[in-house]
Amino acid sequence: MSRAEGVEVMVINPKASHHFAKVLMKRSKTDAVDAELLAIYSERMPFEAWQRPADEQIALRAISRRIAALSKQKTQTKNQLHALTATEETPALVIEHIKALIALLEKQIAAHRSSALELIRQHQPLAEALTWVTSIKGIAQASGIQLLAELMILPQDMTARQWVAYAGLDPRVFESGSSVSKKPRISKAGNKFIRQALYMPALVATRFEPNIKGYYVHLIQDNGLKKVQAICAVMRKLLHAIHGMLNAKQAFDGTCFYKLPAEANSQ
Repeated sequence: MSRAEGVEVMVINPKASHHFAKVLMKRSKTDAVDAELLAIYSERMPFEAWQRPADEQIALRAISRRIAALSKQKTQTKNQLHALTATEETPALVIEHIKALIALLEKQIAAHRSSALELIRQHQPLAEALTWVTSIKGIAQASGIQLLAELMILPQDMTARQWVAYAGLDPRVFESGSSVSKKPRISKAGNKFIRQALYMPALVATRFEPNIKGYYVHLIQDNGLKKVQAICAVMRKLLHAIHGMLNAKQAFDGTCFYKLPAEANSQ
């Protein structure tokens, strides 16, 4: 339980306060209105004291999110370069400067990644967690840094299902009576950085990790899911697996993720 000069602090999800204002039919947004809204919210909702993460966890998340921002900018710049090189009218100076910008972004990404790895090496819990997470085929150091930066900062008493909801990977069911029933989709009402960090590892794992590949094939062939739905299910199950690995302090065990038919029959 965190205290600042003896005062407990609760951090409110901005989305929760935003919808709370809608419930109260607030039509204006001023400092006075916001202060009144937060006062009413604190009176009616249960108080949950904010637990301040460790300094190294906050630093790692800052580095990781900077890497994500630089990577996004690099992708956009590369797309611009591709479009500009498709025409002969683009001046050579423009092409040269864009290539120089891409090189600079790559240099900064590499420097930030090295800084993150050094920070992780200096703190044993982070170093051990990175070793366990990267034991999954498909999760390399880059993805491992992104995942740890977002997951290690969460309260330790959160369950795997709460992790899934926090990441916005929980299914969103839409039904109304007997006539309206849409197919469930992931809510995306959560941390986009976790979803981004899990997507490529899930794709790679469905090709090179036998048990994960078996689970992916099972979802498509036996459950009739589309490929994108199956990938989302793999991402969700990977998050469950990482939660269990970090709690049990052990490397990835494919048989715990999904037992292949041959493995199930042999037991």
